[in-house]
Amino acid sequence: MTSNPLAPLAWRMRPGDLNGFIGQEDAVGQGSLLYRMISEGALTSVVIWGPPGTGKTTVAWVLSNATSARVERLSAVTSGVADLRKAIDVAGKELEQSGLKTLLLIDEIHRFNKSQQDALLPAMEDGRIVLIGTTTENPYFEVNSALLSRARVVRLEALSDADLAHIVRNALADNENGLGDLGLTVDDVATSHLIRVSKGDARVALSILEASAEAASAAGQKSITLETVERSSRVPAVHYDKDGDVHYDIISAFIKSMRGSDPDSALYWLARMIEGGEDPRFIARRLIIFSSEDVGLADSSALSVAVAASQAVDHVGLPEARINLAHATTYMALAPKSNSAYKGIKLAQKSVTEHRDWDVPVHLKDASYPGARKLGHGKGYKYPHDGRSHWVAQEYMPKGVKGAPFYRPGTEGEERALYKQFRDRTSKSPATKGDTS
Repeated sequence: MTSNPLAPLAWRMRPGDLNGFIGQEDAVGQGSLLYRMISEGALTSVVIWGPPGTGKTTVAWVLSNATSARVERLSAVTSGVADLRKAIDVAGKELEQSGLKTLLLIDEIHRFNKSQQDALLPAMEDGRIVLIGTTTENPYFEVNSALLSRARVVRLEALSDADLAHIVRNALADNENGLGDLGLTVDDVATSHLIRVSKGDARVALSILEASAEAASAAGQKSITLETVERSSRVPAVHYDKDGDVHYDIISAFIKSMRGSDPDSALYWLARMIEGGEDPRFIARRLIIFSSEDVGLADSSALSVAVAASQAVDHVGLPEARINLAHATTYMALAPKSNSAYKGIKLAQKSVTEHRDWDVPVHLKDASYPGARKLGHGKGYKYPHDGRSHWVAQEYMPKGVKGAPFYRPGTEGEERALYKQFRDRTSKSPATKGDTS
């Protein structure tokens, strides 16, 4: 963005146009709203929303550079209503005198209160300003609905590990704006740690890289090592390899700790995965599986807890979603355990794969389509709701099936009571009203 050697590396490496962006293809790629705004000059008010270091300010800057409109910039952290009104008054005079609209860039727009946000509405409505607001908070909660109705919301996502690695490599190789003149390399382990502690934030990644490069150069090193990155970031490396043995060992320890009803150990392994940069959606998926495989019918609410935690991960994201994952993890560890559903489906699948496919008994066959009755479908079927306790004695399994019973009840938690209710109900021999298929 600038060749000023005194500017921070993160500032110098900002792209000058959308083509220089790394990541954010949905938001800035060809065909996107922002791309059309620049290429076609069709400016419209937008609120750019995303985590820190994902390019919100850079997008606003690129938009301002690509337009013939007059540009005014305010920060919601330091500006008040008086500053807004002054900017709007100047914008109105400029529109009257030169016909130029004003592109008003407002950083952290969510920090404006309702009256401050309302002050923007008339100028947006009559075209004096085109608003480009940036925010790290969900605008649907933090920005007035009246303002949002006059603007488009563009979402930027946290940068992926691959995106951050690309940004780091570019900065090391760039002789004009980056660190290319230092002739430094960075090994894979150091890069992985740098990416992990950056947590999807390009500004943090470049700041740590710059500090690490300065430390390596001062020490006469030609390679940035893990130790240098640790010192520069003040965050020690956590031994965790998302694609290697450690990944599988830790998730195994996590599951076995919950299965063993040890909440402290389960939380420890959860923390190891979070600090190691594990995808929280992977952890959430394992919790959903565990809720049915290991808790199962002993506490069927466990599945709801796990699914809710997974949805929370998608809606909230890290770091806050760690609390939701911890909630679900602790619940799973404390819950009574039963693997009867898991064992039952394994036994049923074994029977299906090892033996012939048996025909559906005629009384269970679909009798709803024309001609089914002539084929005898449904004949002799007894409607359970016509029996006492909504149960009737009736065969549902094809003759000849091997391996049954597949469900072998556990004795813990809710399952014990559920199975007792089932036995009490089915031990009766209620009369029925006949075939109601």
